[in-house]
Amino acid sequence: MNTLGVHPRLASMLLRAAELGLASYASMLAALLQEPAGLRSSGSAGAGTDLRPRIEALLSADSSGMPQAAAAVADGAAVRRMLQESRQLRSALGPAADPVRPDEDSCGLLLSFAYPDRIGQRREDGRYLLSSGRGVRLAATESLSRSAYLVAAEADDQGADARILLAAPLQEQTLLQAGQHLLQNEVQVAWDRNTRSVRAHKRLRIGAVVIKESSIAQPPEDQVLEALLTGIRMEGLDCLPWTKTSRQLADRMRFLHQHLSDWPDLIEDHLTEELAEHLTPYLTGMRSAADLKRLSMHDVLLGGLSWTQRQQLDQEAPTHIQVPSGSRIPVDYSRPEDPALAVRLQEMFGQQETPRIGGGRVPVTLHLLSPAQRPVQVTRDLANFWRETYFDVKKDLKGRYPKHYWPDDPMEAVATNRAKPRGQ
Repeated sequence: MNTLGVHPRLASMLLRAAELGLASYASMLAALLQEPAGLRSSGSAGAGTDLRPRIEALLSADSSGMPQAAAAVADGAAVRRMLQESRQLRSALGPAADPVRPDEDSCGLLLSFAYPDRIGQRREDGRYLLSSGRGVRLAATESLSRSAYLVAAEADDQGADARILLAAPLQEQTLLQAGQHLLQNEVQVAWDRNTRSVRAHKRLRIGAVVIKESSIAQPPEDQVLEALLTGIRMEGLDCLPWTKTSRQLADRMRFLHQHLSDWPDLIEDHLTEELAEHLTPYLTGMRSAADLKRLSMHDVLLGGLSWTQRQQLDQEAPTHIQVPSGSRIPVDYSRPEDPALAVRLQEMFGQQETPRIGGGRVPVTLHLLSPAQRPVQVTRDLANFWRETYFDVKKDLKGRYPKHYWPDDPMEAVATNRAKPRGQ
């Protein structure tokens, strides 16, 4: 490559062309590509962006002097320089014959050796995606704009989609045959946000250009699992089938994590690595958001706890608290930093202090309700409520609910879940 004295891209193209029996044609193309200004200096739009008419004109000039065809695409001085350069390059490649006659695909094929990162595939809107990932465009009036594939030798690098200045078309069959060293076979298993499922595809590609694609019925299970977990991360934990019971369990676990430093950080607002680890055994055979509905999140969460942790959960974050009336009232852990108990005031008569959970460290916020289940007081200090506030509340409630029991000493009274205690 060094002895040829041209850009490494062009040197690579020349050496490959010599192997294919296209040394003379490639030498002319290399010479032409080193004179881009000369090619367009005449201002003629005759050849457009297509390199093939230009190289044909130069080949004709080489064989018959200086025909008008060559002058139509470049000035005379440029043509002479190109022809001299092409002869020097052909000589440097050696005395081998050129047994292959160039055809309409030869120019694009040779350009793909020099510019494998500029192999372009036509998009639906007529623009092109290069194998490098860059977008380029052609005017709709250009003949090349209908080519399924092309190779862009030069673009203006302006804007998001650069304008192609010089290019040649390339047939897919030629690309597959001559570009074996560029082809990549890959299996892609990924979460599809449109279908909310794992989709698996087999792709034949050159860089960003996907040449062929087909779906895979049975992709590797480990890749499906990873894609499914990615989907849960993208969709959020709400895509999992939470029930009232499983949400309460998650909230109880959050509560313990907030108040106990050694409690595992299993539940957050996103899919943690710990939760993903515990979900994994339950995801076998699943591939979509619809499949996830078969999960039992209650079982998943409990499955992540040891026997000792389950015991601690029941003791320090109970689902219910039994109040003096005998009723078992559910604890609301939806705000883990402030667990709450909504209970009718009459059911708390005789309770001296605020109930505590978390091993006695955390007082429960009491939402004391009227007989009609409407809140009349919120407190974390029940003893103070009995002493300071109860009597004002009593006057109001006794007026609205005269048939109910409103004792003068709530700390010594009998709690009831009825209008009055039995026997009164």
